[in-house]
Amino acid sequence: MGAAIGAVLRQRGVEVLWASEGRSEATAARAGAAGLTDAGTAAELARRSDVVLSVCPPHAAAEVAAAVGDFSGVFVDANAISPAAASRIAATLARFVDGGIVGGPPSSTDGPRLYVSGADARDIPALFEGTPVEVRVLSEQVGDASALKMTYAAWTKGTAALLLAISEVARSEGVAEALSDEWRESLPELEARLESARRSAEAKGWRWIAEMEEIAATFAAAGEPDGFHLAAAEVFLGFPRA
Repeated sequence: MGAAIGAVLRQRGVEVLWASEGRSEATAARAGAAGLTDAGTAAELARRSDVVLSVCPPHAAAEVAAAVGDFSGVFVDANAISPAAASRIAATLARFVDGGIVGGPPSSTDGPRLYVSGADARDIPALFEGTPVEVRVLSEQVGDASALKMTYAAWTKGTAALLLAISEVARSEGVAEALSDEWRESLPELEARLESARRSAEAKGWRWIAEMEEIAATFAAAGEPDGFHLAAAEVFLGFPRA
């Protein structure tokens, strides 16, 4: 996602930096293909940047924010973290925009929606003007964009985990074929959704473990049961990193 967003910014002439320190060869290859400029370290990237866009697995969000040091520009955290986590990170930075991405990586013609909130959020749409990434400003309140991302993914990825668990129980009980037959008759869309959930979990389910935990924390903070998504995290634990 990060490389793809960088690529569409490059297409409109924006210089985009990335930090190679501690990153894999695969990451370097993606950055190179996207036309990004290597700043070496996160500290050097921050020194040379006006805006830092953090797009990483949620478990690394706080670490990435800490790596930019006393950055005085606009830090956009577009990670799948809880509103409380966004507020904690915001407290460590001078100018913070809370963000949440809905949709897949952008292509040359189509892209996701980037929801943003916070005092500097209204500066972000201009950065993506003319690109497939649609920026939607929610409010000046840090946490609103994260809350939207959490509640959206609570359904999309939470129900994917539920379908995967149901399939495994049916297989274990010896009724998988009968369940598939019944689905085809009464809920024909579920078979395709199950296959999509399995493909996605096999490719990137490891990234969703922390996301489910962040959603669970969001539910708990709102006084709702967190067990749905803690269980979903356990389901995704069964899919090793590809």
